[in-house]
Amino acid sequence: MAKKLVIKVTAGADAPERCSQAFTVAAVAVASGVDVSLWLTGESAWFALPGRAAEFELPHAAPLPDLLESVLAGGRLTLCTQCAARRDITEKDVIEGVRIAGAQVFVQEALADGTQALVY
Repeated sequence: MAKKLVIKVTAGADAPERCSQAFTVAAVAVASGVDVSLWLTGESAWFALPGRAAEFELPHAAPLPDLLESVLAGGRLTLCTQCAARRDITEKDVIEGVRIAGAQVFVQEALADGTQALVY
């Protein structure tokens, strides 16, 4: 089993099940002791902003704010540079603990030894 897990979530409220799956897998992996890096891209970029996860609703799913908090507590949460720029999101706008980084960092993380990458 991979000791590191890189997850890229491309969906937000536009595809709630896919979005929730990504956050759920990330939170479960963190709770299992896996080194997790969750990347917010596309419409999931909005969840890097305070309060936005609380607006997300999906019946029979764990609350997104709880999943987000779990990832922030034990993993890394990264907002895609281009996705942030397209939405006029800057470092001063994001939740504490969220970094903004680009494709080079994603590729570096995803190709590291012992790493499994998933895209939702």
